[in-house]
Amino acid sequence: MPAGAITICKFVGTISLGLLTGVSTTLTTVSLPALLTLPTAINARTTLSYLTTRNKALSSYLRHIATFALFSAYLLSPRRFRHPYLLYTSLFTFASGPGVDYALALRDGTSQRSKESELELDLEAQGDDVNGEQVRLKVEKLQFVESVRMGVEGLAFAMGVVGIWGDGA
Repeated sequence: MPAGAITICKFVGTISLGLLTGVSTTLTTVSLPALLTLPTAINARTTLSYLTTRNKALSSYLRHIATFALFSAYLLSPRRFRHPYLLYTSLFTFASGPGVDYALALRDGTSQRSKESELELDLEAQGDDVNGEQVRLKVEKLQFVESVRMGVEGLAFAMGVVGIWGDGA
């Protein structure tokens, strides 16, 4: 396999992972805290729904691109140049999505899907009569989950940068 294709996979994976980390960081530190300052709960609920929909789509795309590119670079590398950081980085990237959800659900002792869907149904069923406290709880929960994701993705990004630097690619 040409070394250029492997190098491109490494760079695409690392850049996608950096963007993914940036999305989680921005959501955690800027966007979600700003929701709590909106004047009405209806505006906060509408904005929260928009943010979560867009974030899930963008994060999913970036996570899949990064995982595929880094794992492909690992598989395509010759055996003696097959660095384990590519495997670890791709596993951490993949785990930053469903792995974080699963770990937090185990920590809480409940099914993550049932809690999220229950709160979503409560927020959507309220119509124009939105309970601001429920919106605040949902924002704080999402902020915590995204901060955990940010930590996992940041660790994977740091491994990727150090690995590429060590490769000299």
